[in-house]
Amino acid sequence: MAKYTGPVCRLCRREGVKLFLKGTRCMTEKCAIERRSYPPGQHGQSRRGRATEYGTQLREKQKLRRVYGMQERQFLKTYHTAVSRKGITGDHLLSLLERRLDNVVYRLGFASSRGQARQLVNHGHFLLNGRKVTIASVTVNVGDTIEVKEKSRQLVPIQVSLETAGGRGVPNWLDIERNLFKGTVQGIPTKQDIDVLVNEQVVVELYSR
Repeated sequence: MAKYTGPVCRLCRREGVKLFLKGTRCMTEKCAIERRSYPPGQHGQSRRGRATEYGTQLREKQKLRRVYGMQERQFLKTYHTAVSRKGITGDHLLSLLERRLDNVVYRLGFASSRGQARQLVNHGHFLLNGRKVTIASVTVNVGDTIEVKEKSRQLVPIQVSLETAGGRGVPNWLDIERNLFKGTVQGIPTKQDIDVLVNEQVVVELYSR
C-alpha cells in the first residue's frame, strides 16, 4: 500500500493545527506550527478565500486521516465499518481509529509518534494477547493485552519513548504496567480521548454526499 513519505510538518501547517506527527518535537518551540502558522507553499501567507461547506468537510476529513497516518482507501474502509454498526456513525469511527494497534502502542507510550509505533509493530516488536503481530491496523478490543517482546524491550526508541511519555499521559481507557512493558484495553475510547480537535460529524456528512 502506498504511503506518504514527504515532510510531515507540512501536513500540520496545511491543517492549521498540531497533528503530533513528530513526537516530542511537536511539544517544543521547533514545532512548525509555532514557527510558521500559515499554510505551506509559495502563496501560503497570502492565500485567502471563504471556505465552502465542501471545503470545510474535506479539511476535517484530511485532518482526521492524517492524524492516524492512513491512506484514503484505508480510511474509507474504516468509515464503512463504522456505518455498518448500530448507533452514531461518528462515534464508531473515532472508536475504530483509536483502537488501531499502532495508535494503542503510541497511547501507551511505547512510541513517540503514531508513525514510529506503526514501524515498530510492522517489525514484529509487539505481542497481542501473547501472539506476535505485524499488522498495525488491527483493531483491539476490551480485555486485549499489548506487550513489548522481551527481546525488544531494550530498543532505544522504546526506552526513550517510555521516558518522555509521562507528560503525555495514558488515556483512562488503557492501563499500563511499565515494569512489565505491558498494557491492557480497559474500555471503549470516546471523542474526549483524542488530542486533536476534529468534527467527526462533518466527516460523516462528507461521505454521505
